[in-house]
Amino acid sequence: MSLGVEVIVFGILTCLPAKQATRCKIVCKDWCALLSTRAFETAHCSRSLFPSNQKTLLTRLLVCFVYPMDFKTGDYGTPTNIQFPFPPGLKGIATLAHLDGLLCISLQPTNDLVLWNPTTTKYKLLSTPTGQGLYNNVNDVVGLYKGSADDYNVLHIKRTTGVITTQIYSRRSRTWRQIPFDTKHEYATRMFIWSHGTLCGDTLYFTITEEWDVFINVIIAFNTITKKIIEIPFPQFH
Repeated sequence: MSLGVEVIVFGILTCLPAKQATRCKIVCKDWCALLSTRAFETAHCSRSLFPSNQKTLLTRLLVCFVYPMDFKTGDYGTPTNIQFPFPPGLKGIATLAHLDGLLCISLQPTNDLVLWNPTTTKYKLLSTPTGQGLYNNVNDVVGLYKGSADDYNVLHIKRTTGVITTQIYSRRSRTWRQIPFDTKHEYATRMFIWSHGTLCGDTLYFTITEEWDVFINVIIAFNTITKKIIEIPFPQFH
């Protein structure tokens, strides 16, 4: 017995990740039409609100606790104690970005950037002898995104004496490369405070705030595919 198109689309495809579900539009016109409706979007979002394999990570001193969590009930399961697997002399960590259970953190006091999977305890130091991958918690910001061929990338923005230097780390090739990041000169100064990147779709968004004089607020949108930058003004507010 064959399943109807609507049963397949709403019963099965709503369980797929968004990118995989979108690719199914090319199967036929009926699938494309149903996958483009608000009804499918709502059904897909309602299922993704309650992921089945989510965990909460709590860190205290040099100990990690990983709790399985039921998002439907809000209940926590029995925690697993995970020791930090990093080199000796570690004083603490700072979590900068996360994506698909992978964390980008900085080690203290060495300031090394690290990609770390707490579930498997595996990690990768991103710093190099030439000074790449070292994080300054006052001037630097980080964004984590997935590039082509499911390659996880770290966007590291450094501000030094009014100059912005931007580099991207590729998890697949294990290399850094520098890219242009053209913004206004004043955004590179300490007068402005940057947030870490928030990933939405294929774009990383950074909020930039100047709180000392004219109270400037803007958003910098970095397209992870084209590497283009757009400045978005905040709405007017008192």
